[in-house]
Amino acid sequence: MKVTIVGSGYVGLVTGACLAEQGNNVFCLDLDPKKIEILNSGGVPIYEPGLKEMIERNRAAGRLQFSTDIAASVAHGDIQFIAVGTPPDEDGSADLQYVVAAARNIGRHMTTPKVIVDKSTVPVGTADKVSEAISEELEKRELSTELCSVVSNPEFLKEGAAVEDFMRPDRIVIGTESTPAGLRAKEQMRRLYAPFNRHHERTYYMDVKSAELTKYAANAMLATRISFMNELANLADLVGADIEAVRQGIGADSRIGFGFLYPGTGYGGSCFPKDVSALSKTAKEHGRELKILDAVEAVNEIQKYILVEKIEKRFGKDLLGMKFALWGLAFKPNTDDMREAPSRVIIQELVKRGATIVAYDPVAMPEAKHCFDLDFQGNSEGLKKVSMVADPMAALDGCDALVIATEWKVFHTPDFDQVMQKLTRPIIFDGRNLYEPTAMKELGIEYHGIGRHN
Repeated sequence: MKVTIVGSGYVGLVTGACLAEQGNNVFCLDLDPKKIEILNSGGVPIYEPGLKEMIERNRAAGRLQFSTDIAASVAHGDIQFIAVGTPPDEDGSADLQYVVAAARNIGRHMTTPKVIVDKSTVPVGTADKVSEAISEELEKRELSTELCSVVSNPEFLKEGAAVEDFMRPDRIVIGTESTPAGLRAKEQMRRLYAPFNRHHERTYYMDVKSAELTKYAANAMLATRISFMNELANLADLVGADIEAVRQGIGADSRIGFGFLYPGTGYGGSCFPKDVSALSKTAKEHGRELKILDAVEAVNEIQKYILVEKIEKRFGKDLLGMKFALWGLAFKPNTDDMREAPSRVIIQELVKRGATIVAYDPVAMPEAKHCFDLDFQGNSEGLKKVSMVADPMAALDGCDALVIATEWKVFHTPDFDQVMQKLTRPIIFDGRNLYEPTAMKELGIEYHGIGRHN
């Protein structure tokens, strides 16, 4: 099948490459010429395990192309995926200007029937806005508005495992209209996703608005579990309980399960923060407050400061002259995504108190440098207090303590003898609970986890 992907960012690239892998002829559009130049020269502008190799394979086979040519992209695909960004607006709602602009471009150039698929995470009712924008452009050219049908097909991709998630999905959600055009679109989407349903049916068909809400509901539920466990972990610290024992005790209940029950320094990234905020904003627009989600957001913001509080409790508020090693910058492992990363808060707060930071991350350091330039804008002295090194052990040299912000596998079993030799004091503040408190105590390491009790 001929497929066009509008937007060659995280979702667009993964979607395009995986659909090409299934034998489809995929045209990826992006209006950023630098991004297209990178892709056409064999590079990939984001880090995602397995994605670069898949793109190279399908480009070589002629199934995947990249361009800034809008007219060519519309002419190419019978199915047009809109996978552009929906950044949070100032009031927390999703900014749909790029989605609507993409829809208008399709409407301006289409001459044959198209299925337009909202792949971007968008609020309930967006499909109506997309349909309206395309219809307006078609009417200007005196073409039938029945040429298109808008489908909601939200993505459920975890950064760091997106290729695997797309190729072996838990579920595929497709929202279509009940009109003749909608039924034809449903059949085309069924054909497109048939290879993913070969062993058992994974597709859930529903109306468009239900599909739009499903995406937000899923992310909001996962974010809620994270904030809930962080609240319990903080309580465990106060009462002397071990949150790991609690996690195992409640996770064994089949009604609860173990997923997303790991406490830490709060969630970040491009999805949970903006999706929880956007869903809450949607509810307010309809006269309803989602009080649980408002609490989830509040808890998450507080949790980003939890390691700073532990460091303050141990060393006091004045950290002038102290140096901390920080392992992990990305908001989660297997990605270079620094958006809403807790590490950014931790670094800024420690620097405010006079500390110097030496950081290491296996992938995210180039992206982190751009973020620090923004975070410390107008504070050149603060920025000078943050440095990055190419080796995790090198980050420890002469530091007063180690702070862990991301659970990269390379941090799971370090040489603790070397850690103790390099640190001026054998102290670890573990924001991801990678180590067992009793084992650390036996090694002579002072250990501060999240809700972990010795």
